[in-house]
Amino acid sequence: MSSQNSGSSAAASSSGGYTTTSSGTNSQGNHYCSRDYGSSAQNGNSYHYSNFNGSYYYSNPNGSTYYNDGNGGSNYTPSGGK
Repeated sequence: MSSQNSGSSAAASSSGGYTTTSSGTNSQGNHYCSRDYGSSAQNGNSYHYSNFNGSYYYSNPNGSTYYNDGNGGSNYTPSGGK
């Protein structure tokens, strides 16, 4: 899983209760987007990325995570990691 932010990026913008702090496509051709949901969220700095191979990962504002490998496999971890 690669989420290096070495590509184009957008200026911070606000929408739907969060501020997009960075987004774009890195040097490997993978898309990423980082969002700031503020101090009231369990995970205030959430992000997601999608890879050129079809896999993607979400780190959600409620503390949960979701990974899909692009081949039918996935893993969800609820808030609290249990």
